[in-house]
Amino acid sequence: MKDRPLPGDEAEIEELDLGSGDEEMIEEAMKEALEAVEEIRLEREADDRHGSVEAEVEGDTEAGLREEVKELRDRSMRTLADFDNFRKRAEKERNEQRRYAGVEIMRDLLVVVDSLERAVGARGSLEELREGVELILRQIAELLKRHGVERVSTGDGRFDPASHEAVTRHESDDVAEPTIVKELQAGYRLRDRLLRPALVEVAVPNEPAAEPIDGSGEPGI
Repeated sequence: MKDRPLPGDEAEIEELDLGSGDEEMIEEAMKEALEAVEEIRLEREADDRHGSVEAEVEGDTEAGLREEVKELRDRSMRTLADFDNFRKRAEKERNEQRRYAGVEIMRDLLVVVDSLERAVGARGSLEELREGVELILRQIAELLKRHGVERVSTGDGRFDPASHEAVTRHESDDVAEPTIVKELQAGYRLRDRLLRPALVEVAVPNEPAAEPIDGSGEPGI
């Protein structure tokens, strides 16, 4: 027995007629829905890929910066180590130079020592001994000259406070300015540096006596 609509219902249930037109509409709707879903899926995949690329780029950049920092740190450490080695080597060389600074002059001085030893052991007259001493003095002078040491000149008589030291002085009418009259001890200069001044005796001009100004015969104040 078929169910019948109850009296008083506002609408009656009608059977759905699925004709060919309705099927096409449903297929079109399903196709649009599928396209919409596919579009959403592609957008999500694109977003995921973009995020992955950005993450990868950020990761590569961070890794590159870390590698660069590491390389700079290693280079700095090597530079500091090289500088420290250079400093130690330079300090060692300076110490050796100070320690053996006089090796050349000492080697040359041995020749003079040999001459002195031969002179001490020699037997001869006083004149021969004198000649031997003069020979040794010439050897010493040659040695000093070879190493840049020169004797301070006093032969021209001009007194130079930068090179001469006046040990004694006296007034003289024969000079118009301070003049060296005798060398008491030789001075020496190493190239442009004074090793010691020459000790000299100096003659200076007489100072004129002050003339009286009041007629009393006494110099004025």
